[in-house]
Amino acid sequence: MADQVKPNSKIPIISSNDTKNFQPSIKLKYVKLGYHYLISNAVYLVVVTFLAILSSAPLSALVTTQNLDHLWNLLKLNLFTVALCLSILVFLGTVHIKSRPKTVYLVDFACCKPESSRKATKVTCMERIVKYGTFTNENIEFQRKIFERSGVGDETYLPDSVITIPPKPTLAEARKETEKLMFDAIDELLAKTGILTKEIGILIVNCSVFTPLPSLSAMIVNRYKLRGNIITYNLGGMGCSAGLISMDLAKDLLQVHPNSYAMVVSMESITQNWYCGNNRSMLIPNCLFRMGSAAILLSNKANDRSRSKYRLVHVVRTHKGADDKSYKCAYQQEDEQGYCGVALSKDLMAVAGEALKTNITTLGPLVLPFSEQLLFLATLVAKKVLRLHKIKPYIPDFKLAFEHFCIHAGGRAVLDELEKNLELTPLHMEPSRMTLYRFGNTSSSSLWYELAYLEAKGRIRKGDRIWQIGFGSGFKCNSAIWHALRSIDAAKEKNPWSDEIDNFPVHVPRVAAVDVQTKG
Repeated sequence: MADQVKPNSKIPIISSNDTKNFQPSIKLKYVKLGYHYLISNAVYLVVVTFLAILSSAPLSALVTTQNLDHLWNLLKLNLFTVALCLSILVFLGTVHIKSRPKTVYLVDFACCKPESSRKATKVTCMERIVKYGTFTNENIEFQRKIFERSGVGDETYLPDSVITIPPKPTLAEARKETEKLMFDAIDELLAKTGILTKEIGILIVNCSVFTPLPSLSAMIVNRYKLRGNIITYNLGGMGCSAGLISMDLAKDLLQVHPNSYAMVVSMESITQNWYCGNNRSMLIPNCLFRMGSAAILLSNKANDRSRSKYRLVHVVRTHKGADDKSYKCAYQQEDEQGYCGVALSKDLMAVAGEALKTNITTLGPLVLPFSEQLLFLATLVAKKVLRLHKIKPYIPDFKLAFEHFCIHAGGRAVLDELEKNLELTPLHMEPSRMTLYRFGNTSSSSLWYELAYLEAKGRIRKGDRIWQIGFGSGFKCNSAIWHALRSIDAAKEKNPWSDEIDNFPVHVPRVAAVDVQTKG
């Protein structure tokens, strides 16, 4: 459903003093937009000017009987050369067409929405943490403070294995959790696309912390009786950015397997990674990670273009694992008591910032308009060549390259930092913040809940460009760029937001009190 203005909503009033400060920023905005359009359309202006000059000359002066006879005589005298040149051009054109990368289409995707019975409020989580009996009072209070500032709401989902007292981090419970998440998402995807399971030629599953034997991909093959020659991959230990790594792998496989469908399933398991010890660096994931999964259908079939939603334009991957600090900033380990969990280092934000900087340095030339690249180059030359060190580095305006941003909902601090560094507006950040609030950090699948939010709001229009940004252990920063092939009718969409989208966006306070007795 499209966005609506609520009748009781307050409209901010700008005072005369605010107007004085606001006018220069408005003028600067339009000056920059004018510059952008001038530079971006410079080629078209030159072509139009050239054609205007040509058209000013009389056509009769250019096309005469004498000129045509002279051209015909030249062709007859050089018939072999002309034929050879035409043959070479046809050959080179054929080679070019055949060697072009195959277009990868996103036919549709589906996100799992667990049953209401699995909802767990922050108060419920805190009550269970107190009753576990393994945490010190200081660390119970520490988790309460994290919950209050997390940006996570009270309708997220947790598996029964975590809610029960005592928790049951068994292999059977982990299998039960992952099967439910995977199969619900796949069932919905198959219903939306109408394809037969035998048509799926490639299957890629990513789940970081749960890698059983047989694999998760084998579970899916067995459940849906997929064909015997299906190509399967199971990616583990790659963190919250694994979903975009799966996209890149699927894209590469679709280049060498013509007329194929690839299904990607992104998810995470919480059962065996719920931490019950007292290492504070390992307690934060308890307050952020929640149940969620997504299934995505990709195709390289030309006849699927008309029914597909998006076209994959670029995938850019950055890996900072060669640096020890980056490698260990998100690290699965056991503490002194033998409890297993993921430790997040204090360097995480700095490492993520460096990874993002490297990633957008590669991405920028691929997506930014020429006007932005020119400004960036001019600033770089001024600093490095002319030694004008007082000039601040120019931060490209990525809002000129994309209409929508889907940033991994890893936590409020990550979203705040990216909003500041990329100079995004609250509207750009809304899908990520609302996904964090409603579903929590669902790891690699969070990007798809965010895209589903945009679709449910009716904001996706034909030609829109979407930037998905994922961060993960290693440390990795990955980007995927999508081009909308058609406008999405929110009324016809079925996704986790559809029946409640009118309730969003909501105000998320900086601190939301969690009133619970924290004394064990």
